Amino acid sequence: MGIVRTVALILPLGLAACGPVPVEQAERTCLRDAELAQRPRGEVAIGVGTGGRGGSSTFGRVGIEMTSDYILQRDPSEVFTRCVVNRSGQMPTRPLVSQPGWRG
Repeated sequence: MGIVRTVALILPLGLAACGPVPVEQAERTCLRDAELAQRPRGEVAIGVGTGGRGGSSTFGRVGIEMTSDYILQRDPSEVFTRCVVNRSGQMPTRPLVSQPGWRG
């Protein structure tokens, strides 16, 4: 019986974490989805270091982040709106082109 009570008390707290977020928070989060729908993001790192025996070594790293929205050529404004509605349950307070930080 104690386990049932514990689950009954904890379950609503866990479900509350899955609930909608404020629309302003969803807009900030979804801005990245819209950016990735417009173009992939990447990074390149190249470096040289010294080894323990006086030698040198080089390293390199390449990373790219691409979404299915970019591959399917979805409109970033539609991606943004859909994301905000899914996260907050509300329409965005302003369109993507009017969002602070949008570099369209």
